[in-house]
Amino acid sequence: MKKHLFFGGIHPKYNKEMSLGVTAFQRITPSRVVIPLQQHIGAPCQPLVQVGDHVLRGQKIGDGEGLCVPVHASVSGTVVAIEPHPHTSGRLVNAIVIDNDQTDATMEPTPITAPLDQLDNDQILHAIREAGIVGMGGAAFPGNVKALSAMGNVDTLIANACECEPYITADDALLRSTPEQVLEGMTILRHVLKPSRVVLAVEDNKAAAIEKINGILKNYPGIELAVLPTRYPQGAEKQLIQALTGREVQPGKLPVSVGCAVFNVSTYAAIYRAVRLGTPLTERIVTISGEAIAQPQNFIVRIGTPFHDLIEVAGGLNEKTERVISGGPMMGFAQSDLSVPVIKATNSILCLLKDRNGAAENPVCLRCGKCVNVCPMRLQPLYMYRFVNAGRLDELERLNLLDCIECGSCAFTCPGKLPLVERFRKGKQLLREAKAK
Repeated sequence: MKKHLFFGGIHPKYNKEMSLGVTAFQRITPSRVVIPLQQHIGAPCQPLVQVGDHVLRGQKIGDGEGLCVPVHASVSGTVVAIEPHPHTSGRLVNAIVIDNDQTDATMEPTPITAPLDQLDNDQILHAIREAGIVGMGGAAFPGNVKALSAMGNVDTLIANACECEPYITADDALLRSTPEQVLEGMTILRHVLKPSRVVLAVEDNKAAAIEKINGILKNYPGIELAVLPTRYPQGAEKQLIQALTGREVQPGKLPVSVGCAVFNVSTYAAIYRAVRLGTPLTERIVTISGEAIAQPQNFIVRIGTPFHDLIEVAGGLNEKTERVISGGPMMGFAQSDLSVPVIKATNSILCLLKDRNGAAENPVCLRCGKCVNVCPMRLQPLYMYRFVNAGRLDELERLNLLDCIECGSCAFTCPGKLPLVERFRKGKQLLREAKAK
């Protein structure tokens, strides 16, 4: 396979070995779960249960119309509250709180057992939607809608296993343990989308996962494994498409515009479980890592598990902990409240010490141009930063600020330690508010 290079990128210290020491997953089942009714891009769900109701694991407890997928109870028990609750986004989001009765009584699964060539697309897409599947690499876009938009429009189907953020190894752990679930999910989506090329992309720092995949790949003819040189942010879908195909997604466009569809490997595994096992998305693999956590490792975690419960099981925090992040150090969001729950898109909880996060008290742009050289979207971060601070929305639009993928490469390489990503997020908010008016 011919490999291509995307523009820019960096090579941070990856620290992935920290969370791979424990190979046997521990399953986390908390005494209480908090299920946010907004875990995806689009319209929030409306509750389908009331306070006092008894629910089963896998029962649909929230749903809505339009760009929306349902949420399900991740434990059996009693609904004790439906109220706003802190969310990983920093907002208060309406959530259903369930006290676990510890019986794990589960809804009867509804698997689809017919051969794949006897299934129609509507049947598969309905199963994906009813299982509540969203993009599990972080974007959280409804899976059935993304697949529907790609039907008849793509020639390349990609499974993204790059996992290029430092510390995070959730997808790596999935491929080391059950790669067949990922490949089965790819086979199901291949049947729906009918692309001419199907490729599983992984970076070359995941040797054990690559070996495991190669050991079973012969059972999945037509699926190729692409091993790419490790480079951040290769896991961003536009950069991954360019690395695999040489095609560049133009500003404001989606991957489908260049004939590609990209799904995270955890999403493929969830699709397999939804279609062939009949089980909705109620748990996922989560990495907990960082120098401030006692026992870094990967867990299988029920959706709705509070962060503090998972941190406690991982041995607790160092007293010098400065920051807990949902996601990775480059694109994640710092958390001020550890009662926030694990949601469908939570792949990591990162705990960092004070000496790992030195930010300049008085940041100054040195006009060195390093941020321009590493930006994978070919943007001009130094000017974007100035115009956000000046409130120049006309210039921000001219500089294509909305194309920023917030990968943090510019901030990583900035010798002046400017809060670039933070300001770009603010600038995007200002642009959207102006357009809404």
